[in-house]
Amino acid sequence: MAKKTTQHIVKNPSGGWAVKKGGSSKATKVHKTQKDAIDHGRTIAKNQKAELYIHGQDGKIRQKDSYGNDPNPPKDKK
Repeated sequence: MAKKTTQHIVKNPSGGWAVKKGGSSKATKVHKTQKDAIDHGRTIAKNQKAELYIHGQDGKIRQKDSYGNDPNPPKDKK
């Protein structure tokens, strides 16, 4: 089974917000705002059919988005 690719939006130690591939110590790109980093990370995640993890100021994951084939999609309650 192929390893699932992930993208993370994290606070950059030298300022701004970084887009990082899961398991990598280097940032793919650093942005001034978290919104810009999220937009860039979302584009990468969609292209790679990957998971996107958005971290808050404290480093904890505050939101996750999946752009791949989800084996357990949400069930509509309408």
